[in-house]
Amino acid sequence: MATQERPYPSGGTFLDTLTRSFKDVPVDANNDKAVGTTEFLEAADSLTTLFDVLGSVAFKPVQSDMHGNIKKVRDLQSSAPDQCKTIQSAVTYELKTLKKKNASEGLMWLLRGLDFTSQALRQNLSNASEELSTSFRTAYSTTLKQHHSLLIKPIFSAAMSATPYRRDFYAKLGDEGDQERVRRELSEWVGALEGQVGILQAFLARKEVLGKS
Repeated sequence: MATQERPYPSGGTFLDTLTRSFKDVPVDANNDKAVGTTEFLEAADSLTTLFDVLGSVAFKPVQSDMHGNIKKVRDLQSSAPDQCKTIQSAVTYELKTLKKKNASEGLMWLLRGLDFTSQALRQNLSNASEELSTSFRTAYSTTLKQHHSLLIKPIFSAAMSATPYRRDFYAKLGDEGDQERVRRELSEWVGALEGQVGILQAFLARKEVLGKS
């Protein structure tokens, strides 16, 4: 692979290029597992670069949707930084004080997208011979599909079909001699993501933000 095409630094992995890893997002166990807003949004923003690694324009709508939902939460945080230091406090502030749901519903959709991505990657890591297209289709069927309209489903279906071959995807994450490290670091990253998605989806369910939309 030519150096200019390598999406990671020499001697490193793709995960080294992320502005923020989910492993570095603060989760306060003494405060109902409060998740830091700035750090979580930075990690979510960093995750969207994975769709560039997948290398198809079919993923642009997925990436754009996630960016839009990140912006909704960031806009709320910018308008009231003291009230939005954690994701949970931001949602509570918007629902109780502003009597709105714009950022909270944006977070809901962001979490659904993150859940979809984490489930696809976890399944692929757990099944050494499975192609990405299978992992992403399975994850889509158990996460986003039930929430999508008949107009949106074909867009995501096209993205699933456009995933690269397994060997090509992992080659873009790290050198051939570093594949064990790539899988270990990717699994740790996904594990942190899974934990935070679980915490926040449970929180939104208690706040009755998660619904049938």
